[in-house]
Amino acid sequence: MRRPRPASRILLVDGAGQILLFRFTADDRPPFWCTPGGAVDRGEDYATAARRELLEEVGLDLDCGPEVARREVEFVTIEGVPVSADERYFRVDVDTCEVDPARHTDLERRVMQGWRWFTPAELADHDEAVFPSDLADMLAATEQPNGR
Repeated sequence: MRRPRPASRILLVDGAGQILLFRFTADDRPPFWCTPGGAVDRGEDYATAARRELLEEVGLDLDCGPEVARREVEFVTIEGVPVSADERYFRVDVDTCEVDPARHTDLERRVMQGWRWFTPAELADHDEAVFPSDLADMLAATEQPNGR
C-alpha cells in the first residue's frame, strides 16, 4: 500500500529563464533531477511548505505566490517508501540566486549533492531523468506575459 504524500515543489526561475534543479543520487536507482521542494509537514498547508522548502533547500525566504500546477504521481522515495504524491507547484521568479546549502538535512547532504540552472531546451536533451517529465511545458504554461 502506498502512503499519501502531499508535497510542495518550486519552479525557481532566474532572469535568464533558467530553472533550478537538484541532482539526486541514490543507491537503488540512476541519478535524477528535480525542482526544489518536498513533503508537507504536519500542520502545514501547501503554500507554507513551499516557503519552508525554498528556505531550507535554496536559502531564499520568499512568499511563493499561488499554486500554478498540480501533479499526482506514484514513486518510491529515496528512503524506500512507496508513495502516492499530491504535488502542488509554485512558481518563483528571481533575477539571480546562489543556492545556500546551510539548511540542508543530513539526507539532502547525502543524496542531493549537486544543483544547476537549466534552460527549457536543455531539459529535453539532458542525459539523466528530469522530474516532472513535462517540466518544460509547465514552465511555458506558467510564464508571465512580461516574459517571466
